[in-house]
Amino acid sequence: MDKSRYKQQLAFSLLLWFWLPYCLTQTTPSNTATSKPTSTPTPSPSPRPERLKVRLAGYPRKHNEGRIELFYKGEWGTICDDDFTIANAHVLCHHLGFVSATGWTHSAKYGKGQGKIWLDNVQCHGGEKSIEFCKSRGWGNSDCTHDEDAGVVCKDERIPGFVDSNVIDAQVDENKVEEVRLRPVVGVAKKKLPITEGVVEVKYKDGWAQICDAGWTVKNTRVVCGMLGFPHERKVNKNFYKRLKKRAAEKVSRPKVNVSAGGRLYLERQKNNFLLHSVACTGTEVHLAACPLEFNKPNATSSCAGGMPAVISCTPGPLFMQNSGLKKKLKISTNVRLKGGAKVGEGRVEVLKDNVWGTVCDDRWNLLSASVVCRELGFGSAKEALTGARMGQGMGPIYMNEVKCLGQERSIWDCPVKNITSENCQHSEDAAVRCNVPYMGLETSIRITGGRTRYEGRVEVLTSDPNGTQSWGLICGENWSTKEAMVACRQLGLGYANQGLQETWYWDSSNVTDMVMSGVKCTGNEMALSQCQYHKTVSCQRAAAKFAAGVICSETASDLVLNASLVEQTVYIEDRPLHMLYCAAEEDCLSKSAAKANWPYGHRRLLRFSSQIHNIGRADFKPKAGRHSWVWHACHGHYHSMDIFTHYDLLNANGTKVAEGHKASFCLEDTDCQEGISKRYECANFGDQGITVGCWDLYRHDIDCQWIDITDVKPGNYIMQVVINPNYEVAESDFTNNAMKCNCKYDGHRIWFHNCHIGDALSEEAERRFEKYPGQLNNKIS
Repeated sequence: MDKSRYKQQLAFSLLLWFWLPYCLTQTTPSNTATSKPTSTPTPSPSPRPERLKVRLAGYPRKHNEGRIELFYKGEWGTICDDDFTIANAHVLCHHLGFVSATGWTHSAKYGKGQGKIWLDNVQCHGGEKSIEFCKSRGWGNSDCTHDEDAGVVCKDERIPGFVDSNVIDAQVDENKVEEVRLRPVVGVAKKKLPITEGVVEVKYKDGWAQICDAGWTVKNTRVVCGMLGFPHERKVNKNFYKRLKKRAAEKVSRPKVNVSAGGRLYLERQKNNFLLHSVACTGTEVHLAACPLEFNKPNATSSCAGGMPAVISCTPGPLFMQNSGLKKKLKISTNVRLKGGAKVGEGRVEVLKDNVWGTVCDDRWNLLSASVVCRELGFGSAKEALTGARMGQGMGPIYMNEVKCLGQERSIWDCPVKNITSENCQHSEDAAVRCNVPYMGLETSIRITGGRTRYEGRVEVLTSDPNGTQSWGLICGENWSTKEAMVACRQLGLGYANQGLQETWYWDSSNVTDMVMSGVKCTGNEMALSQCQYHKTVSCQRAAAKFAAGVICSETASDLVLNASLVEQTVYIEDRPLHMLYCAAEEDCLSKSAAKANWPYGHRRLLRFSSQIHNIGRADFKPKAGRHSWVWHACHGHYHSMDIFTHYDLLNANGTKVAEGHKASFCLEDTDCQEGISKRYECANFGDQGITVGCWDLYRHDIDCQWIDITDVKPGNYIMQVVINPNYEVAESDFTNNAMKCNCKYDGHRIWFHNCHIGDALSEEAERRFEKYPGQLNNKIS
């Protein structure tokens, strides 16, 4: 028994003798700068911790964008969009090997992820090497759902010499669908845009591949048409394409087959490369990648036995239809509209109820509901469902909340919704959309040159001579305004117009010197300058290149709206003595007959009211002129930053002005703001002038020139009209809501305002009734 115990102790001692030095070397601190070197062999360093894996996922997306997913503790998970910023996106894009981020997305734009939400409330500075080094609530600590998954959009430019491209399992998978196109086989169709019929092709590696039409359904066609910007699909003549295929097969020796069937047809011989064997969409998907797909196997004996490439035909909306006769037959919704968007097919969603326009709250707003809106307005499916008043705030009622469309409805009015209460939603939660629109190629016929950034420069347009030779030319700057600049920026895909410039001598860097367009006059809603009015023959008094038109574009813009109800509540008449109106006369705030009055005796009858002007856009409203060019008015003791900021007019039944007034912007400032928004502009001490987004400027009824001089107006029924920024001096996202109108009854002693509303707040029918206003018998509102 004693021998056995002795052997056990000996064995233990020997084991400890060999094992202890190894343990000591493993637990030695890494900071050994003061340690003495020893002769003991140094063991191999322990493996470095594995670099955090990051991938882009979801749909619809391109290779440089997507939902962010992180691989942590053997499991993929997402990041919540709470407190997410562009700095976070920069860190993630750098990690993925891209030079920078151009944007980020919220509310699961690329679809909802699965599994863990690894990070929440992430706050990076932008220079961190990995998202794990940024502040957050900690791994796995989140109060979010996958409806809040964040995504990024990286600049499509790789970091030079980037070795670890972070291409991992999900990204090396070649079986994914990002881009889809229609390849027309009819020669005439190739020359016309948009392309509405052809072979469906998907981007594959460096080329394009086809989809086998075996089992292809109309639901698949609906999804593809929606992706390409078309609201509806139509039946395609498959027999026509089968005949073309057969004729092409019979003439194998020839490179092309010329066929005459209702026009010249060119069916190019090419080996079909079928990537997809079958597609099974339900019809409500916004992208082909969201449908169940069966990819061809590389070693399959036949990729599309007895079939041919899938061919579809789509119906464009009225805006994109070439045939004017069909345009009239196609009807789009009259009780749904988009407001405040820079591009065609985007904007804040507004719906019409009881002849008054209102907005939609963004609770549970998603791509299915957004797609219903897009299609009923003549666009394709939704590219983005935007929340948080990303397209500016509305001013009227909020009609809908928690819209739950299935995707097959003909209108958002057919979708289940929740009743609204004031506690549920505010206009800061107005829903918006970006719709898929057909490719029209409009940006290929215009460019801007000479600017410091891609958002500014001299406008050059592509023209063709009688021989068909194309060249670039300039636009005459005479009468070029913000409205024309708005169309140019929209055509370029650069957002809103910040300024329209009539002289561009400081951007003289191009060798293009010929004026090819003049007299351009746009309404501001056109998709391209070619749709505006212009001279048939160029006529430009100042034809030198330095007088060519230019633009400064911007991704955001202000949007001013008058508080109509306040005007109605504060209106009254004042008989003001002439001796108190010298300064007002100096600023031309009285009617012309005042010049003939017996100054300083007598009085003027003034129609007074308060104006509260809100900025509901996405950029601050600032005067066009810098403070160095503001005009000092000694009589009133203040600067004017804009000569004409508002027009005040009294109109009779046929629209003729019977009295008018105007207001110079002597002090554009933030009188007050919404909760959580700080004032930025104050006129005191020659401060900066402007109106911050979410704030308003109040011109009280008791200040000079806040009136219309009605001394010469006879009793009767009139329309009172206020127009903000009437000369379009400062760019806005929407000019249709700059006017406010009221029905007005004046009996010679008293005055009443009724039905005050913003210019675009009512239906067309209600607006017509307003114009035929017969007058009120009293000041009671029925």
